[in-house]
Amino acid sequence: MKKIAILGSTGSIGTQTLEVVEQNRDLQVTALAAGSNVRLMEQQIRRFSPALACMGDEEKARELRTLTKDLNVRITSGMEGLLEVAAEPQSEILVTAIVGMIGIRPTIAAIEAGKDIALANKETLVTAGHLIMPLAKEKNVKILPVDSEHSAIFQCMNGEDKRAVHKILLTASGGPFRGWSKEQLSNVQPEDALKHPNWSMGKKITIDSSTMVNKGLEVMEAKWLFGVDLDQIQVVVQPQSVIHSMVEFEDGAVMAQLGTPDMKLPIQYALYYPERRFLPGERLDFAKLGKISFEEPDLLVFRGLSLAYQAGREGGSIPTVYNAANEYAVAKFLGRKISYPAIIEMIESAMESHHRIMQPKVEEILAAEQETYEFLESRW
Repeated sequence: MKKIAILGSTGSIGTQTLEVVEQNRDLQVTALAAGSNVRLMEQQIRRFSPALACMGDEEKARELRTLTKDLNVRITSGMEGLLEVAAEPQSEILVTAIVGMIGIRPTIAAIEAGKDIALANKETLVTAGHLIMPLAKEKNVKILPVDSEHSAIFQCMNGEDKRAVHKILLTASGGPFRGWSKEQLSNVQPEDALKHPNWSMGKKITIDSSTMVNKGLEVMEAKWLFGVDLDQIQVVVQPQSVIHSMVEFEDGAVMAQLGTPDMKLPIQYALYYPERRFLPGERLDFAKLGKISFEEPDLLVFRGLSLAYQAGREGGSIPTVYNAANEYAVAKFLGRKISYPAIIEMIESAMESHHRIMQPKVEEILAAEQETYEFLESRW
C-alpha cells in the first residue's frame, strides 16, 4: 500500500489525483489540504478517510470540523497546517497541486522529511529551484513532474544519459488565440481566454496558457528539473496537444511522448514511477488524427514567453517577480479590473523596477513577491 498526501486536493490536479486513487486499490490518502472549498473537502474526507486535513484559514477549518465531527480526522489550517500535511509521518509521497508560491515552504518541509514530491506546483521551482533541487539531492528525494510536458520529458529521458541531451523541445498548444494579432488581443474578455481548445484546467492556469506565460513558467521549471541551460529549451507550438514534449539527443535522435490530453496519465506515472499501470480512457487513433502540425511561437504577440526567457537568464529574484506580477495581473483580469494586454504590461513593468537578489533565501523570495504586489497596486 503506497501512502500519499495531497496539497490542493479540491483543485483540478488534486481531484484528478483522487480519481487515480479510486482506480487503484493500493494507494491510500493520509492527508489532504485545500483552500476554501469546505463542502468538497468534506466529501473527500468521507470518501478517502485521511487522518489529517487542512483548510486555508481557521474559519474554514472550524466549518469543516463541524461537518466532520462524526469522523476520526484532525482538522488544521493555514501555513502551519500545510506544513503538517507536507510532513505527515505516514505518507511516502506528496502531491503538490496547490497554486502559487505558497507551495514553497511545504515542499521544502516534505523534502526535509524524506518525502518524494509529485510536483504540479511549477512556481516552487520557478522561484526557488536553486534551493529545492540541491536539497532534494542532499535528502535523496525524487522530484517527479506532474505537468504533462515535464512528465513527457522525464519519460523520454528515462534510462538515458542526461549528458547526451542536446535540446528539450517543449510543446505548447498555442492556446485559444494562436495566430491572433496584438490588435485582436486588445478586446479579449475573461470568458474568451477561459476557452482552452484542448485541456480542462483551473481558471488561473487556463489564462496563463492563453498568454503563453504558462509556457514561460514551464521553460524556467524545466531548466531546474532537467539541469539544462535555457538556450537548450525550445518551445514548439503543436496545436493538437498530442505530442506532450520531445528530447533531442547529441546524435540527432529525437524521442517524443504522445498521448491524449489527459492529466491522469502524468499523475499516475509520478505516483507509481518507475512502474507503469493500466489507465482506463481514450487512446490515440492515428488514422483518425490524420496529421500532427508544428509552428514557431509568435514571440512578438505573445511577449509573456519572451519575458520568461529574459527572467530565466537574469535569474535570482527576477523569476519570482515575473511569477508574482502574473498572479496579481491574472486575478485583476479575471475580476475585469484590467485589460488582457495589461497582464503582460504589468509583468514587464514589475521586472524593470525590481532590484535583483542573486541567490535569494525563502524569506527574500516571499518578500520579493510582496514587493511586486505592492508595486503593482500603487500603479494600477
